[in-house]
Amino acid sequence: MEYENILLSALFAGLVAIFATIVIEKFGGIIGGIIGTVPTTIVPAAAFIWIADSNQSSFESSMGMVPVGMLLNSFFLWLWRFTPQKIPDWNFPIRLSAIATINLIFWFLGAAIAVTIFSDVDPILVGGSALGLGLIFGRWATRGFHPAPSGKNKVSLVVLFSRGIAAAIAIGVAVWLSQQGSPLLAGIASVFPAIFLTTMVALWISQGEKVPSGAVGPMMLGSMSVSLYALAATIFIPLNGIIIGSLISWSVSLLFISMPVAFGFHLSSSFSKNSELSKQI
Repeated sequence: MEYENILLSALFAGLVAIFATIVIEKFGGIIGGIIGTVPTTIVPAAAFIWIADSNQSSFESSMGMVPVGMLLNSFFLWLWRFTPQKIPDWNFPIRLSAIATINLIFWFLGAAIAVTIFSDVDPILVGGSALGLGLIFGRWATRGFHPAPSGKNKVSLVVLFSRGIAAAIAIGVAVWLSQQGSPLLAGIASVFPAIFLTTMVALWISQGEKVPSGAVGPMMLGSMSVSLYALAATIFIPLNGIIIGSLISWSVSLLFISMPVAFGFHLSSSFSKNSELSKQI
């Protein structure tokens, strides 16, 4: 039954992971970046972590590390805007590989430090603080104007399939860790940036640098809905069960993060268009 839970969580996560690239490709960096970061793979991860060890304290430890992991993911995403400026104009495969490797090294170092220093701290306090910092960082990253065009080329099926595999492995490992009694590792592993990594790589390959670069800020801010989902899940899943608890947690994250962020960017985009029109007149 334990292995069935791992396989089921990995399968579900892999299927929903493909959604983000298609959305960003279709709607462009801003709207796609936000829609693509509503809670998806964290839903089966939280559910199966709870199933693996229905212990409130362990569950809170796992979910409390999710916002920390998402804060690291925000930094990981921001590096996709910053690191390319520091890498020489090598041929495309080498340059992309170097950027991805550097960004992943930063994530792993941050994850190792976080698991070490937060092992004896109240997980909800840690998670809430990480969520607050993530919102501030995401808002900072969206200041100014960064082009976010819609993609013109379709992402190949091979790349989309690779995204699903990467996400499935990340969530499967997270559920496995929770079964081994490692809630902190399970929580941070559940948000390993497999989706963000494959999204950036896929979009760089198929669309060029501008589409994923434009999506960075909105993805950073929108992805904080995952952090809120995890914190809400510590209350609603134990209280209401997996199905109802997951639905309530998802609704909370959508209502308080995803929708306000999307509405804010819509207003900002409309204001920018009106400003440009005024200049032309």
